[in-house]
Amino acid sequence: MNSIKNFLKETDIYLTVLCLIASISGVIAVYSATICDLDPGEKISRDTIVMIAAVALGFICCMIISIIDYELVLKLWPVVAVVAVALMLALFIWGTGPKERSDVKTWLPFSIGGFSIYFQPSELLKIAFIITFSVHIELVSDKIDKILHVILLCVHGAIPTLLVVVTGDMGSALVFIMIFAVMLFMAGVKLRYFAIAIATVVAALPLVWVKVFSDIQRNRFLALFYPESYSDIIYQQLQAKNAIGSGQLTGQGLFKGPYTQNNVVPEAQNDMILSVFGEELGFLGCLAVMVLFMLLVFRIIKVAQMANDAPGKMMCIGVAAMIGSQVVVNVGMCLMLLPCIGITLPFMSAGGSSNLCIYLAMGMVFSVYRYNKESAPVNFRVMNVRTPYI
Repeated sequence: MNSIKNFLKETDIYLTVLCLIASISGVIAVYSATICDLDPGEKISRDTIVMIAAVALGFICCMIISIIDYELVLKLWPVVAVVAVALMLALFIWGTGPKERSDVKTWLPFSIGGFSIYFQPSELLKIAFIITFSVHIELVSDKIDKILHVILLCVHGAIPTLLVVVTGDMGSALVFIMIFAVMLFMAGVKLRYFAIAIATVVAALPLVWVKVFSDIQRNRFLALFYPESYSDIIYQQLQAKNAIGSGQLTGQGLFKGPYTQNNVVPEAQNDMILSVFGEELGFLGCLAVMVLFMLLVFRIIKVAQMANDAPGKMMCIGVAAMIGSQVVVNVGMCLMLLPCIGITLPFMSAGGSSNLCIYLAMGMVFSVYRYNKESAPVNFRVMNVRTPYI
């Protein structure tokens, strides 16, 4: 009992509650979005079952990781990096993607007992990048503004970004760039380097548009400005936006949204899960979701401030940047402010990989909290000890 009490005392209960509220809300929304697809006699969809299993397994792994000193995880960065990169390279041999995107290889298929499972290695690569980049920043912290080290840090950030770009996952590439930028900024890199980077990106945009983006990726951008001309491409986003708007202030009621329950928004349980909250719980429901994510990110930043060492601080900053950037991009997609690039809403969208890996990342944050939390002094008495003076 004392061990359990000590474990709970050293666990960030506030952050735990926030994570579980987010996941439970996501499970309910995914269940609502998939009711219309149930076969006769089915009570719960496969997407919901997978999500519940991923959240349960992820939470257990999160707690296990939290009792491991994060300094040990940092020391094992070569192992973490090799495993993550190996899984990404495996996509070029066994990878698959959505039926409508034959050019994309983002999932590794597995079969366990006749049950097909698809794992997305880019989710694990995000965690590996945060760990390795935190170590890299610490190694060059006293000379981080030297041009050579800035270039090497950029090369470090470019490796995972290019890996996911080659597999066709432009959404994850954007998240990597945002994590990279936030971690560099918080590490104290001079603003002039960011100005140079922005100028370089702007100058390279025409080349990226012509040589890097595929036809469908270009069309997704154009669809935002000319929806009538790209009605088939913008359809999912347009219906998601309409569903959110139809909820008005308080929503149509849980499990009662016409768009959601009639499958009007394609794959609403995935990237467009916000449309379920918007339609069925209204503006207030969406506001609650945004407040929840703000509290999550702010709490992770608070844990970062508790860290007594730079790598622990950087890991928390990286996780906060990952969650924050995915929320911004996903909400932008649902509101037709950004093109649809396949970014899930953390904790809430369906998907085993994203829900499992987000808890693996949170495990590192919990570890930083546990090993930097000030413990109360322990009173003890030593008895039956003899010295030459007694």
